[in-house]
Amino acid sequence: MVAGTDFGYEFCCAGVRPVTSGTSVPRYPHDVTSEWLSEVLSARGEPVEVASVDVVPVGTGQTGATYRVTARYAGGSAMLAGVGPRAGEGEGKPGPPHEPDNPGELPGTFVIKLPAGDDAVRDRVVLGYRSECAFYQDVADRVRIPIPECFHCEINADATEYALLLADRAPAAQGDQIAGCDEQQARLAVTALAGLHAPTWCGEEWLTFPGLAMTQLDEAGAKGMGDIARMCADTTVDRLGGQLGDADCETLTAALGLITPWVSAPLGRFALIHGDYRLDNMLFSPDEKQIWVVDWQTLGVGLAARDLAYFTATSLRPELRSAIEADLVAAYHDALLGHGVTDYDRETCWQDYRFGMLQAPLICAFGLVFATGTDRGDDMFVTMLRRACQAIRDLGSLELVRELTG
Repeated sequence: MVAGTDFGYEFCCAGVRPVTSGTSVPRYPHDVTSEWLSEVLSARGEPVEVASVDVVPVGTGQTGATYRVTARYAGGSAMLAGVGPRAGEGEGKPGPPHEPDNPGELPGTFVIKLPAGDDAVRDRVVLGYRSECAFYQDVADRVRIPIPECFHCEINADATEYALLLADRAPAAQGDQIAGCDEQQARLAVTALAGLHAPTWCGEEWLTFPGLAMTQLDEAGAKGMGDIARMCADTTVDRLGGQLGDADCETLTAALGLITPWVSAPLGRFALIHGDYRLDNMLFSPDEKQIWVVDWQTLGVGLAARDLAYFTATSLRPELRSAIEADLVAAYHDALLGHGVTDYDRETCWQDYRFGMLQAPLICAFGLVFATGTDRGDDMFVTMLRRACQAIRDLGSLELVRELTG
C-alpha cells in the first residue's frame, strides 16, 4: 500500500533483476498486446501464439493498476473470463478450467499488474514495484505461502515500468477489509503466514536481501521512522479524529510515539514479512478451503509476529478477535513448528504477538497519509484503526513495549 515512499525506511533495491525481452515492458493496458503476451508465454519453453487479447480493469489500484487479460490462442477459442464476486476485486481472480486446445494447457485468462496510471503515484512507489518483482523472482520458490502462479515478471532498469502476469484465481473472492473475515478465513490466513515466516526464520541472508521495501533500521533510520510516525499520527487525528473518537486518537498517538524504540527492540528473532498482511490482499476459494496471498510491494524483514498482529488487529471484528485470537496464535505457532522452526515457545510467540500490534496503526497511518485517497480508503482506514486501537488496549501492547524497551 505504501511501499516505496521514502519516510524513514531503509530501502534496498540493487540486485532486482531487470528482465528484458524483444518487446518493451507494457506501461498501459493498451500495451498488453497479443504479440507481447505471445512472447512472454513462449519464453517459458513451448512456442505460443496468441491471436488476440481483451484487457479489462479489476480492483481499485491505489499504487498500481490491475487488469484481467482474456487470451484467444491461434487455432482455438478463448475461454470466457471468470466473473469475480464483486467489482472491487484485486489481482489473482480468475477463470474457468483449461481449454484443451490451448498450447501447454495455458489458461484463457490471466491477471496482470502494471504501474499506477498516474506518473506521480508511480514515481512514489517504484521501490514497491521492485519489491514485488524481487519476491516473485527470488523468494516465491523458497517459501511455502500459497500465491497465484506467476507466468511472467518484468521490470525496467529504473522500475518505472513493470509487468506481473499471474494466474487468474477466479472464482476466488477477495477478502473484504471493511466487513472483516470469519473464523475459517482467519485460520487459513494465520496458518498460511507461517509458510512465509518459517522458511526465512532468522536467516542472515534476508537481512541484506536486495529488493526489500522495509529493512532493519540503524539508530538514525529508527529515529527517522519515529519522527515520520508522529507526523502521520497528527495528520491522521486531524483528518479522522471525529470518526475515531477520543480513546482511539489517544491510543494512536501513544502507539506511534513509541515507534523508534519499538522498531529498534533487539528481540533476536526475525523473518521475511509481508508488511501489509490483511484481507484485501487475500483471495479465498468459494468453499473457504484455500487461500492465495497477493500484493508483495511491502516485503520486508523484521519481527515475524508483526504480520500476525496486523492481520488480526485489522481484519477481524473486535469481538471475534478477542474470542479466538489465542487459538489463532496457537495455530500459527503450531504451523511454524510444523515447518521446522525450533527454540520458539508458545509463550514467546504470544508476547511477540502483543508487541507486534503497533504494526497496525503504523501501516494504517502511513497508508492514509501517503497513498492516493479514496472514499472507500478513508472508510477502510477508520475501520482498521478502530479495530487496531481496541486490540492494543485489550492486549496491553503499549505497556509491554515500554516494559521491553524502557
